[in-house]
Amino acid sequence: MSTIRNSRTRLLTAAASVALAALTLTACNDGTGVTDEGAAPSASTSAPVAPTASAPSAPSSSGGGAGTGTGTGTGASDSAPASKPTAQNPSAPAAKSPAKPPAPAGKTVTCEGSTTKTVAAPLNRPVNHMLLTVTNTGSSPCHLYAYPAVRFGEAQAVPPVVEESHPQAVVTLAPGESGYAAVLLSAADGSGAHGHTEKSLSVHFFGRSGSGSAGSAATPPLPAQGVFVDDSLRVTYWQQDLDDALTW
Repeated sequence: MSTIRNSRTRLLTAAASVALAALTLTACNDGTGVTDEGAAPSASTSAPVAPTASAPSAPSSSGGGAGTGTGTGTGASDSAPASKPTAQNPSAPAAKSPAKPPAPAGKTVTCEGSTTKTVAAPLNRPVNHMLLTVTNTGSSPCHLYAYPAVRFGEAQAVPPVVEESHPQAVVTLAPGESGYAAVLLSAADGSGAHGHTEKSLSVHFFGRSGSGSAGSAATPPLPAQGVFVDDSLRVTYWQQDLDDALTW
């Protein structure tokens, strides 16, 4: 009898447990009960990392200026003039320097010994002649006025000029150009008086007025044996062309 009672008690207990489980499940489905949150996180789970604030990016080169975070720019605007290239800013365009005006042409001066080179060369033809060649070694054009005032040795006077050799215009030498004059040393037929040999020569240059020498004289060397001169000594006017100088 007691066995039957114990069995009935177990059946009632089991039926009560099933009914309680059904009530719990119904409560979870309609949102009125407490849901199962699952197992608590273990101690090994990493805690979430707090986000770090990133630095603001630099403004692009196309912007109006460098901001300060408040909206008011303190940098230079795009309209500022370009700066010259520097070691810190090599890409900046260089400002063009103003073009220099062309240098003015040199003022024409009087040819004289310090700005010319004079060569004295005895000639075989015409006979008893010597050619003077004056080259402008200066940086400005120069005028060769009149004729060379030559002095051989210790002579006190200069020889006369061949008037027929007068050129139509004053001889002008650009830098590097040469002018010419001939010296008739002695009579070709030997008719000249007081013939003698000279071994030194100085050439003086006339100024525009034609009286008195201008600047320093030239002292071109003569051949070692010297040159023979007599009272027939004459000179031509300065000539622009070599052939004109040798005509007389």
